[in-house]
Amino acid sequence: MTPLSGAANLPQLQALRPSPRMPVLFVGHGSPMNAIEDNAWRRAWQQMGRDLLAREARPQLILCVSAHWLTRGGWYLTGMAQPRTIHDFGGFPPELFEQQYPAPGAPAVAQTLARELRSPATQQPLGVDVDAWGLDHGTWSVLKPMFPAADIPVLQLGMDYSRAPAEHFALGRQLRALRERGVLIVGSGNVVHNLRAVRRDAPADTAYDWAAEFDARVQSEVASARLPALAEFQQWGAMAPLAHPTHEHYLPLLYAAGAVDATEMPRFFNAGFQFGSLSMRSMIWG
Repeated sequence: MTPLSGAANLPQLQALRPSPRMPVLFVGHGSPMNAIEDNAWRRAWQQMGRDLLAREARPQLILCVSAHWLTRGGWYLTGMAQPRTIHDFGGFPPELFEQQYPAPGAPAVAQTLARELRSPATQQPLGVDVDAWGLDHGTWSVLKPMFPAADIPVLQLGMDYSRAPAEHFALGRQLRALRERGVLIVGSGNVVHNLRAVRRDAPADTAYDWAAEFDARVQSEVASARLPALAEFQQWGAMAPLAHPTHEHYLPLLYAAGAVDATEMPRFFNAGFQFGSLSMRSMIWG
């Protein structure tokens, strides 16, 4: 597939400017096939993108926290001028591997933000990755339907998986100020994510009891603005390890929730399940 024209030739964003407050999104991305299939999930992403571009001010930058970039020993920002499109999956049709999302990076902004943001426990600045990563499918599979022109610079934030959930929420708190500087914050994961329990033959929007219970608990905490409680999910009893045998798909929600003011009310969309064990619940604040 030919990359989208023009996006790779945009002038580089050198600095962020003050702006009206940008929204915060958490998107349940589910199967990579949602990036190319004409289904309700993808159509909702497309409409969300149109709605966001119709607002008073368009984003200067998208900062995406994807479940698929995990680091250890520190947090990182992508710092390349042209981040590559990463096809970090297997067993899917060629059409999916042909997908490209040639959104520009913002190296100067990445360097600035890496100095401003701090690892919550150590107060060390963030690292900047200039060659190892790019835009993985947790990022491009949702941004391509939302912003198909690929003309808004994108940075990814790599999550230090060795750190406690509360630290991820704390770093999300630091991202809040970026919303006043034209940054659209997008967390991309899943409220429930258990690939071991996937049932390809599961009727649409049906879920295991434990999956529905965990999803409802998250919905309740978010709707009631009890956002710090989301970082305590591992204490929610037997449903927690079933909903997240590993919790990388949950962590992006903590960054999004951390970037929200307590007075901001969420709007939920794409509430439902894929394959019985993947919650597609998504939400926007602001």
